Amino acid sequence: MLILAATPIGNLGDASDRLRRALADTAVIAAEDTRTTQRLLAALGVDNRPRLIALHDHNEKDRAAEIVALAREQDVLLLSDAGMPTVSDPGFSVVAQAAAEGVGVTVIPGPSAVVTALAASGLPTDRFSFEGFPPRKAGERDTLFGELSTERRTMVFFEAPSRIAETLGALARAFGPDRPAAVCRELTKLHEEIRRGTLGELAGWAAGGVRGEIVVVVGGAERRGVSLADGVGEVTRLVAGGVRLKDAAAEVAGQTGLSRRDLYEAALAARHTADGGIGST
Repeated sequence: MLILAATPIGNLGDASDRLRRALADTAVIAAEDTRTTQRLLAALGVDNRPRLIALHDHNEKDRAAEIVALAREQDVLLLSDAGMPTVSDPGFSVVAQAAAEGVGVTVIPGPSAVVTALAASGLPTDRFSFEGFPPRKAGERDTLFGELSTERRTMVFFEAPSRIAETLGALARAFGPDRPAAVCRELTKLHEEIRRGTLGELAGWAAGGVRGEIVVVVGGAERRGVSLADGVGEVTRLVAGGVRLKDAAAEVAGQTGLSRRDLYEAALAARHTADGGIGST
């Protein structure tokens, strides 16, 4: 079968006994960087010389069939450089093909920068979304942040140290400078740092330069306190832009906390009054 294994994101002490056994026993390892895997084997004192197959962003689709074919006959361990494969790391195409072909897939759970940062952030953890790395181009990044500005779940982003100040500034502009957030740097490593504050404060701090592996956690938007009439007006605006009435009512309900049914029925009644016809719903 195909075995996805989480590897330490910094502290080698987080390597589980299951991971150590798998590294020692598996004859084939597909790895994001084979050199990193060799260093991991040495650091953990694992005496095994498996066949190593490079699996990274640039060759994953081409190598997926080969790896799945191997996994049909024997165990194949799939690793990323750190954390859980497929989570903003290679592996998804291989897992999808294995599932489509009926090849078994299992997971050795372990370290994840996403949930580690979320837990340490001090922000709500009951509902969250993982957004990965924001686009590098400013226009695409600003568009994404604009779309996420009303997201009520806590959001988790990855970002490179060279772009973190610019990204925090863009988040502050899109979400407002007072939105609570946390920058989690060098998680589980010697110089681990969790810096909490508003997006405006964190953007100012990051302007001085930040080093290391970074995860940004941002609090979700608060529900807007609006009247039913205002909500219906927003539904009407969305419908005029081509959104179906049911979908518009659901979207506004999610943003405001108003009843989806009340919004739908009130907007429908307003449409009757305006044109005498129900139209598309």
